[in-house]
Amino acid sequence: MTGSAVVLIAALLLDAALGEPGWLWSRLPHPAVLMGRAVGWLDNRLNRGSHRRARGVLAVALLVIGAGGIGLALQALPGHWADVVVVAILVAQRSLTDHVGAVAKGLRQGLAEGRLAVAMIVGRDVQVLDEAGVARAAIESGAENLSDGVIAPALWYLAGGLPGILICKAVNTADSMIGHRTPRHAEFGWAAARLDDVLMWVPARVTAMLIGLGLGRPGGWGPIVRDARQHRSPNAGWPEAAMARGIDVALSGPRSYGGQMQSFAFVHPQGCRTPGPAEIASSVRALWRAWGVLLAATVLLALM
Repeated sequence: MTGSAVVLIAALLLDAALGEPGWLWSRLPHPAVLMGRAVGWLDNRLNRGSHRRARGVLAVALLVIGAGGIGLALQALPGHWADVVVVAILVAQRSLTDHVGAVAKGLRQGLAEGRLAVAMIVGRDVQVLDEAGVARAAIESGAENLSDGVIAPALWYLAGGLPGILICKAVNTADSMIGHRTPRHAEFGWAAARLDDVLMWVPARVTAMLIGLGLGRPGGWGPIVRDARQHRSPNAGWPEAAMARGIDVALSGPRSYGGQMQSFAFVHPQGCRTPGPAEIASSVRALWRAWGVLLAATVLLALM
């Protein structure tokens, strides 16, 4: 565990310093892109005919076996350089905060620019969003992706090394692509969605605690639990509830997907209903403070 903690410290600092080097990913496919291609291939090959839920279970099993096998192979390389590089790529804090911050920058230029920036990180219908809707979408995405894209990979690396982090990212990618209750994926994506819920259960709650600690508000767990349970997702509500109360903004609420307006309850409904660039900037600071608490906790773990 001490060795894994040292690797994670190095990877967190490397990612914070360099982020996503465009010169590299313009020449090579990003690992997340490769995972997406694998999910798409399995979707095209297996998502047909009868017994689609069983076929979806098979697809997820193949993903887990493949990701775990690649992780074991990389982990067998001499030294720890492969671990540091892979973890730095997959724990994408810098990329997350850059994308969320870009929405604030876009909104300062105009609503159209804000919508364009937020479309890069959310799946909802951005063309119907006003300024508050754009800001709320950015803040929600930041909180949820802190859990899914930073804290969960970090924890699964500590728990399972490179196989653990690669399986975590592969399953999360599958959930984002096929884990939706659409006619095509309701059955085939069932296994991906359920396994992602399991893998993200602890990280989501740890993320909520890290956000609270980072903002100097370790108390108030009761309201966060209450708000999180109102959320449509068993996990996303935790970081969103912590962020909402931490920066005093009402999150979630009604939104449109695929042209269909869906009515969701607000998280922290007493918070500000008209957030803008300033509130997005506050959320970015909260993301970095939570990252700082994670880093400090990992340093303590390495010293034990």
